[in-house]
Amino acid sequence: MPTIARIEEFADELTAIRRDFHAHPEIGFEEHRTSDIVADKLTQWGIEVHRGIGGTGVVGLLKGRGDNGRRIGLRADMDALPMEEKTNLAWRSTIPNRFHGCGHDGHTTILLGAARYLAETRNFDGTAVFIFQPAEEGLGGARAMLADGLFQRFPCNEIYGLHNAPDLEPRQVVSFAGPGMAGADFFDITIRGYGSHGAMPHQSKDPVVIAMALGQALQTIISRNVNPHEAAVMSITQIHAGSAYNVIPDDAKLCGTIRGFSDESRALMRERMRTICAGVAVSFEVEIDVDIRDSFRVLVNTAEHAKIVADVARDVVGAENVSTTPKPKMGSEDFADMLGAVPGAYFWLGHSGSTPVHNPGFILDDGILPVGASLFARLVETRLPVVAPA
Repeated sequence: MPTIARIEEFADELTAIRRDFHAHPEIGFEEHRTSDIVADKLTQWGIEVHRGIGGTGVVGLLKGRGDNGRRIGLRADMDALPMEEKTNLAWRSTIPNRFHGCGHDGHTTILLGAARYLAETRNFDGTAVFIFQPAEEGLGGARAMLADGLFQRFPCNEIYGLHNAPDLEPRQVVSFAGPGMAGADFFDITIRGYGSHGAMPHQSKDPVVIAMALGQALQTIISRNVNPHEAAVMSITQIHAGSAYNVIPDDAKLCGTIRGFSDESRALMRERMRTICAGVAVSFEVEIDVDIRDSFRVLVNTAEHAKIVADVARDVVGAENVSTTPKPKMGSEDFADMLGAVPGAYFWLGHSGSTPVHNPGFILDDGILPVGASLFARLVETRLPVVAPA
């Protein structure tokens, strides 16, 4: 059972939708135009629409030919990134500092394609739940939808999500059980020193020097505290201090992220960060404020549902294009919070191109749109089969 022929028939329409989303990107919790289009398309296809879930989230409900009481959830994220696009595409972003550099425009379009096909055929027994989520890029969109009663209002027995993957071969699908993406914390560390003239550093408590020492000390958490058999990351990604060549500032700020695949290792990293900051503060006689925020939990696929994805993918893209070898990613994904509430699986779909996501030159291959839509649609039809009367 290859890519669904009917979806291939309207693939050009999916491409047009995706490119329109791409030209008009919206960041987290600002996806008003995007959610308007999503809701309008679902309504046109006869799908029951619910809006404003977790802010700008949209949920569509579609009943099949029968109602056996089971519900399958399919989720796509809608938000763009606050960054400039550096491509010369005819459909490049028209909004400064807004760019679908992670391919969420493609994810949204893929789910719309599956919804349209399933609405036309209704060749399933139960209910398909289409979840269009805002604010995946570190702003807590999944948690906002969950706090808004997502699965109390729209119960699901299992749930599935996907991500485009330019690092895989075109049409390759990767689905495996267990931890798939790291849990992540974001942190802000503020050093409150004492400024002076740059020529008189002895009169200061120089927060810049302290920040450099602290940055080096924090790196020892990975090399000397975390079990070497556990993958973990500590990255300082921002340093803010000063405004003049000859002024030692009062304050300096370090920001970044920690990543790990277990709650225990992440708790250890948080504890060590606070301890090291407290020690450096005493050593340099300054105040250091530490704010560490749990932003993403570890994404864990259940074995049953990861296998279901792989089995369906073999029918759609061929067995030679399916991998079940565990290859956890240090990146994070807030679909993990939904998987913490409902069992399911998250998988990756390869496409052409060598530029990685979150790069200003990233280009999504529109060829994956009918492939992803077919995978989503077959998951519903496989898990909610219509049983012929005896």
